[in-house]
Amino acid sequence: MLKNYLKKVTAIFLMSALVIGTLAGCQSNKDSTTGNMQSEGSTDSTTQDKAVSTEKITLTFGSHQSGLPTSGVVQELAKKFEAETGITIDFQISPDAQWRDLLKVKLDSGEAPDIFCADTPINLASSMRMDEYCVPLTDEEWAARIDENVLPAISIDDNIYGITFPGKKMYFYVYNKEIFEKAGVEVPTTYEEFKNVCQKIKDTGYTPVYEATTNGWHQVLPLFETGGLYLSKDADLYDKLNQNQIDFDQVPDLLTIITQLKECAELGYFGEDYLSNAVENAKEAIASEKAAMFIAEAAWRNEVKADFPDFDIDKLGIFVMPWGDNQVIGVNPASNAYFINKNSKNVDAAKKFFEFLARPENLQARLDGQPGLSEVCWPEIAGRYSSDDQAYIDDHKKATVVQVAVNYVDYQWMDVGKDLESMYTGVMTPEDVLKTFMDRRNEQALLQKDPSWSK
Repeated sequence: MLKNYLKKVTAIFLMSALVIGTLAGCQSNKDSTTGNMQSEGSTDSTTQDKAVSTEKITLTFGSHQSGLPTSGVVQELAKKFEAETGITIDFQISPDAQWRDLLKVKLDSGEAPDIFCADTPINLASSMRMDEYCVPLTDEEWAARIDENVLPAISIDDNIYGITFPGKKMYFYVYNKEIFEKAGVEVPTTYEEFKNVCQKIKDTGYTPVYEATTNGWHQVLPLFETGGLYLSKDADLYDKLNQNQIDFDQVPDLLTIITQLKECAELGYFGEDYLSNAVENAKEAIASEKAAMFIAEAAWRNEVKADFPDFDIDKLGIFVMPWGDNQVIGVNPASNAYFINKNSKNVDAAKKFFEFLARPENLQARLDGQPGLSEVCWPEIAGRYSSDDQAYIDDHKKATVVQVAVNYVDYQWMDVGKDLESMYTGVMTPEDVLKTFMDRRNEQALLQKDPSWSK
């Protein structure tokens, strides 16, 4: 019995020793591995600690399709940022038509990404209150270098909440000079001239205007980029609209333009497929010379060149959209911006990414890598308007577009796009489109408890 008992005790002792030895070996290997990491990564323990603390950070970046350049330049910069810091950027892209509502839901539920892209301006009462959701960035070094003209679009009460890159946006009709010459027409300056141009181009065998409604936003441009036309009749119009002294049914040119859009669609000037066309396919339509005109920024021609290098973009000129006989260039001081979610667990890492994007060399890379930009809103980086474009722009009056100056317009941009589609299909009349737009605007003002609507 004693012999058997001693055998059991001996076996237990040996097993325990084996386990302890194994654990000790594991710890030794772990220490060795750590030592190798330290010697291979850096001799500076502070630097090593920084690398260890950031290498597992992933910043989520939410945006709509048009919020990021199609060239992928932001994603390329993100890869360089990751190589420098170890911080990964996870881009989460949503369709344009869904993003505004989706973002509002995410912000209200506390599930918004670390960084998100949103359309500006944010200081209008009808916009999302970024001071409630975002990290203030006023004290960041780059905040003193950005163009002061765009600050109202990314600020509330003098506090900066976002970072933005595109320079002021100005939309024109980009047109094919050779097609105009074949049709025997010149650049129009009135709506009647525009109709005549479209008809003669159509008779020549081309689609006069490439229009695309599936993205939801492009068809709305003629209504609100023509604010200079409205202001030419009443210089105080924007203030009166914001103070609820008048409504848009007292801006007769707006209904006129809606009606003109319907007329051009019915006359076939937008082609047969405009209700199924996508904005992304406009470059192919212009480069293949299937269509003669497209509403875009002047630098959009560079995007055509990038995708179709054999096409001579010197064939393409620009002219002011003549809807309602407008001859004033609409200016949008900023288009969209990036913000940091105040509930993010990675605020410092997000700030580092913004600082990285704002470095002069990366601002230049942004401009160089985004063919559709004529300029960035950073004065230290020179723009690239051609001398002809600059001369044309200088020769015309300019005015702020409606959506950045009048409350409760920009937030319903995509809704207005749907209304125009309904008009094109015969479901709504131009008068219905205008009334629905005004009704939504009034509902939003009351929802926001706007004091001008409660008088």
